[in-house]
Amino acid sequence: MAESYKQAGVDIEAGYQAVKRMSSHVERTMRKEVLGGLGGFGATFDLSQLNMKAPVLVSGTDGVGTKLKLAIDHQRHDSIGIDAVAMCANDILTTGAEPLYFLDYIATHKVVPEVIEQIVKGISDGCQETGMALIGGETAEMGEMYHEGEYDVAGFAVGAVEKDEYIDGSTVEKGDIIIGLASHGIHSNGYSLVRKLIEQSNIDINEMFEADASYLDVFLKPTALYVKPVLEVKKQVNIKAMTHVTGGGFYENIPRALPEGKTAVIDTTSFPTPRIFEWLQEQGQIKTDEMYNIFNMGIGYTMVVSAEDEASVHAILKQANVDAYTIGHIAEEPTPIRLMGV
Repeated sequence: MAESYKQAGVDIEAGYQAVKRMSSHVERTMRKEVLGGLGGFGATFDLSQLNMKAPVLVSGTDGVGTKLKLAIDHQRHDSIGIDAVAMCANDILTTGAEPLYFLDYIATHKVVPEVIEQIVKGISDGCQETGMALIGGETAEMGEMYHEGEYDVAGFAVGAVEKDEYIDGSTVEKGDIIIGLASHGIHSNGYSLVRKLIEQSNIDINEMFEADASYLDVFLKPTALYVKPVLEVKKQVNIKAMTHVTGGGFYENIPRALPEGKTAVIDTTSFPTPRIFEWLQEQGQIKTDEMYNIFNMGIGYTMVVSAEDEASVHAILKQANVDAYTIGHIAEEPTPIRLMGV
């Protein structure tokens, strides 16, 4: 069927097979609020089923950048979908929203059902870990736009928060403390530079970097998903501001959560820096200050709370098996952020 379309570069039958393969992965992410099933023209979610009085919808969209190139070049497609979910879910989480559902977009040179299944498995893994339903998406075969073997992945997440619980940083005060949640390494930012440094170093990327992980394992380790532990903290503690530390590192991201006139004072000696960042810095001869302007340096997410809540937050995160550190405090200084120890 559709032989003419196939000759033009689009294999409809391969698309059907890909949908069939991904269905089992999608099904395990379902929530009771989802109406209908996979394959419709529109995805539906019944907000009336949420136990909220005045829900505010929060949405976000993102991709995983050139980290994809490493995954594609080394045929490691099973975890990159987690990155797509994390980049969206962690962003909308900063408002205090519970992520509810996710849609993906995969564009590729040619639909290879086995590869699409691996990508969607990763997306489903991420959705399951964050409690989101994967309720729709699009897989586009675009041979004229992508080279053979190439693809791109992007995602779109929607969450909800009670209007009177929306977190916007407006209540942050001098003397509040900043708690940082450990990253899983590089996450999904800075990979144009990372790939350049890999090429320059002439390493065998399959050699062991750590006792239980190769260089490639470390470079492709998925972005941490902070949704469940952060929402647990929010149930018990008044969180004043939160930041997802992505592209732009500390300097760009942490001040975004603060009101004008407030300064984040960060003690860079208060948390461990994963060895991969030391390797990158050495390979590129990069100044330490610049590293904090590119990478997360070991802290993937931050929250601002009152000093009296510090111990409670650490106890909750420890119970959730999340490594967390008090990394700084809020002051009133001329600049929005000051890093000590750099």
